[in-house]
Amino acid sequence: MSYGVKLSDFSAKERILVVEVNWLGDVLFSTAAIRAIRKKYPGAYIAALVVPRCKAILLGNNYLDEVMGLDEEGRHKGFLGKLRLVMELRSRHFSAAYFFKTSLTRIFCAFLAGIRRRIGFAIKMNGLFLTEKVCLPKEIFHRADTYYYLVTRTRIPDGERYYDFFVSKEDKSFVDDLLKKHGVAEGKKIVVLHVGGNWGLKRWPKESFAKFIDVLFESYGEEVIISGSFLDQPLAADIAGMSRHKPFIACGLTTLKQLGALFSKSDVVISADSGPMHIALAMEARTIALFGPTAPEVTGPLGRGEFSVLRKKDLSCVIPCYNLKCADNTCMSAIKIEDICKEAEKRGWLKPLK
Repeated sequence: MSYGVKLSDFSAKERILVVEVNWLGDVLFSTAAIRAIRKKYPGAYIAALVVPRCKAILLGNNYLDEVMGLDEEGRHKGFLGKLRLVMELRSRHFSAAYFFKTSLTRIFCAFLAGIRRRIGFAIKMNGLFLTEKVCLPKEIFHRADTYYYLVTRTRIPDGERYYDFFVSKEDKSFVDDLLKKHGVAEGKKIVVLHVGGNWGLKRWPKESFAKFIDVLFESYGEEVIISGSFLDQPLAADIAGMSRHKPFIACGLTTLKQLGALFSKSDVVISADSGPMHIALAMEARTIALFGPTAPEVTGPLGRGEFSVLRKKDLSCVIPCYNLKCADNTCMSAIKIEDICKEAEKRGWLKPLK
């Protein structure tokens, strides 16, 4: 694969560790801050420490020299696992560490590994072993700006408000073959629906997705692909079972890199607030983001491509909302199929059949 880990000179004067966050979208948000570290220390050896499920986000990143796995459920679990992590960090002779994830355990491991400069946000006891404590901004920041602020003490400047996500030629070829195998002809118009989300309140109702699939087939002549992980397969099957026209269910058939390649081939991607939605933006795919209980000001889309955010503002709900026991999910169900079609047509992403 062309996005393998690079091997830089281990004698670099500055050797910097980036301790990453734990969610796909947040790791993508951090890539602007990684660029800022590289700009600040152009000759440094820079490594990222990240949990396995998010590792693919950073593989091939041109601003990193190494992507290290933090396997807290396996080799780094428990006391012996943490000791193993300390020894792995110590062997790399890091001189500084930025903690995008302000974890007392991870900071303490860096301390034991002899990393002299430890920079992070001073949040309660988590700041105990930091050498440079940064106060969180008082105003509302996009999360990508928050990570960037840790490095620069400023927001991300205009022109740099995008994510880094690198896809190989092999990933693109895989997707071409996958579509061909499942009868999606080359040049066919494609809409990708990402139906999942890490918690149910952020999801658009599956009944709405099912009706929308029929509209896309009948009114626009679009081939519909449902994307997601293997965990989304039951949800995708439910949606397909309720629609007259059967979409291609690609859940679990792609890696994150291949998912990015799939998004890049679409006419438009429709997704709620999710990590894959941000992958679509990183690939500059035309994207409509459906927002309900979360705040676009904090976790909304960024990027150099075209995108829209749909949310209903005339609701009695307080946003952001974390009421996991919400009975009706009004904020998401209030978004109608007509809203999406109108927005996509206005932008020229969907064209009605004559």
